[in-house]
Formats: sequence, structure tokens, C-alpha cells
Amino acid sequence: MLLKDKVALITGAGSGIGRASAIRFAQEGAKLMVADVRAESASNTAAEIERAGGIAKSVSVDVRVGAEVERMVNETVSAFGRLDIMFNNAGVFVPKNVVNTTEEEWDWVVDVCLKGVFFGCKYAIPQMIKQGGGVIVNTASGAGIKGVPDLAAYQAAKGGVVIMSKGIALDFARDKIRCVSICPGVIETPIAENCNVVSAGASQLVWERTTNMHPLGRNGKPEEVAALAAFLASDEAGFITGVAVPIDGGLSAGSFAPPAREHA
Repeated sequence: MLLKDKVALITGAGSGIGRASAIRFAQEGAKLMVADVRAESASNTAAEIERAGGIAKSVSVDVRVGAEVERMVNETVSAFGRLDIMFNNAGVFVPKNVVNTTEEEWDWVVDVCLKGVFFGCKYAIPQMIKQGGGVIVNTASGAGIKGVPDLAAYQAAKGGVVIMSKGIALDFARDKIRCVSICPGVIETPIAENCNVVSAGASQLVWERTTNMHPLGRNGKPEEVAALAAFLASDEAGFITGVAVPIDGGLSAGSFAPPAREHA
């Protein structure tokens, strides 16, 4: 087991990458604090882990609010005695360019995707220093390392996550704290529905339209990102810090022209 006896806290764990990661971390032996803005979704993930024989608790948190994030970290330490892995994963997006994005939309996306990561790191790091080390995994995006149309606020926030993670890695390396960011391509999660970008049940159409963007010819699965996160959070990745790791089916490798469709 990669994460045997580790304690992990994952935000945005009620669905998508966060949920898959919580389940994978538990399978690898970790004890989980499952956090989400939606209390019921967090509770459902924790219950699923426990039904499978794992150990998990849940907490509702709005990562935009520092006091709530501090409470979340404190509840994790109170429940399990320590915090070995902080996985800042919660995210939202608005599919608009910089001209069409409203100030309210900008603030919402940047506050969740960047400020929320800042708070997670701010309150997890002192505990990690106290106990002698830890690992921070931050969900960035392929849009954080490569320009993408109509994602102004999202790519600004995710680019911030990438560079902030590098700085954290440098600042706290001698405290035995590693910090990495992961940069997914299009992953088949309900984030579009969660952000009210598409109606409930319509995510399948989004996935079908984006499949051919990736050189591998398909979108990614939450479980694939979860497997990467589990490895990066483990001692097996003990010499990896300060990097942004793409998991994007080759999207960041360079320019790619999808093959022409064959006509019947």
C-alpha cells in the first residue's frame, strides 16, 4: 500500500477527481478527511470508503473562507492526530473570455481555484512542520501551462496554482514538505454540471466533443488522475517536488492536428 497509515485531507472530494482520489487513497491505506462545499456529497464519499473497509470522515467547507479552511484542517488533526497529505483539489470554472467575464464570475473562480489553494497550504503547512514533514498536492490544469480559449479566470487561477506550488516547494523543502501540482487535460467529471455550465446529465455531450482534442484520442478518467495523485503523495515520489505534472493524453506535448475523419 502506497499510503499506509497516512492521513489525507482532500477538498472537492464529493465528486470527480476528488472523489476518485479519496477512494484511491483509502485503497492505498490512507485515513481520509473528505471535504466538499456540499455536505451531502462529502458524506456520501466518506460512507462509500467506509463500506469498502476504509477509514473516512467528512466535513463541509467553503475553501474561499480562511476560517473555514482552518477549521477543516483542525478537525482533521483532531480526528486523526496528524495531517500527512493536503490535496487542494476543489475547483470551478466559467467558460468566457476576459471581456465577457463579469467581476463576480472572476472573483468566484479565482477565489475557489487559487485563494482556496492558498488557504489550504497556509493552514496545513504549520501542522506539517510541527510533525516533521508532509506532502501538498494541488490540482492545477492543462489550462495553467498552456493557453486555452474562453477560460480567462480559470486559466489565470490555475496558472497561479502552478507557480505558487513551485514557490511553496522551495520555501519549505528543508522542512521536509514536498509540493507538486497536477495539470489534467479534459477529464470526464461532472464539473460542468456542478458549475451550472451545462444542464444536469449533459456532461456526456461535452466529453464527446472534446475527445479528439487529445493525441491519445480520448479524454481522461478521474481514476487515472487519482492514481497519479496517490503516487505523488507517497514516499515512492520522495524526490519529486516543485513540478507541474501534466496528465493530458499528450495535449501539452505540442501542436496536434486530429486525423481526418474517414468518409463512408
